[in-house]
Amino acid sequence: MFGGRRLERTEGLSLYLKMVGLALRRPRTIPYLLQAAWAFRARGWYRRPPFLPVPPASYMRWRMETAYGDSGAVPTDDELERYLLWTSWMRSQMKQRIGG
Repeated sequence: MFGGRRLERTEGLSLYLKMVGLALRRPRTIPYLLQAAWAFRARGWYRRPPFLPVPPASYMRWRMETAYGDSGAVPTDDELERYLLWTSWMRSQMKQRIGG
């Protein structure tokens, strides 16, 4: 349970596909998805298929385990969007502190 409701779980649907679906349903999230993918990209991503700068699956499982207590959890669109906005805001705050 999170926020009084069950997490969405869909057999065979990865978190990455959830993010693509979010981008299609809420195009305003695309810049935030791209920022997060770049910020958390796997080292050497350009050497291994699918040659995309996305976070490693092990990292995503760990994030879901620490956030929801279930490595297979899939957040709702609203939860994912809030997280993306928060990480973008936090990165901008860090840049402001470091730069000035």
